[in-house]
Amino acid sequence: MKIAIGCDHAGYELKEIVKDKLTSEGYELIDLGTNSSESVDYPIYGKAVGEKVASGECDKGIAICGTGIGISISCNKVKGVRAALCNTEHLAELSREHNDANVLCLGAREIDKELALKIVDKWLSTDFLGGKHLRRIKMLEE
Repeated sequence: MKIAIGCDHAGYELKEIVKDKLTSEGYELIDLGTNSSESVDYPIYGKAVGEKVASGECDKGIAICGTGIGISISCNKVKGVRAALCNTEHLAELSREHNDANVLCLGAREIDKELALKIVDKWLSTDFLGGKHLRRIKMLEE
């Protein structure tokens, strides 16, 4: 599975931790930056992650900023992206099962690193349920 990953300055440290974990587990990652904790604008990185997923170049995406809110908004501006801000494992599971979320957004200042990694694991290991949920996804795409 190929995953696009990006962040702003507030998410940089967590992005590196997530990258190390996923790389060690055999995932192929495209790191879209940023590459330091120097202040940058989150919409640039949210859009970049969204475009890689929407184009099909990447199967899924992970986007991180301080709260996760701004970067999730910017990801969702890209047609075809269903970005979900998840701060619990349960929300990560539901975002995949019910919404077929293709981008996971995290708030680096809102959750600790251990929880973030559990959320990533849950999100990547959960499948879309389809059925009535597929009908709703199609409505979102219209």
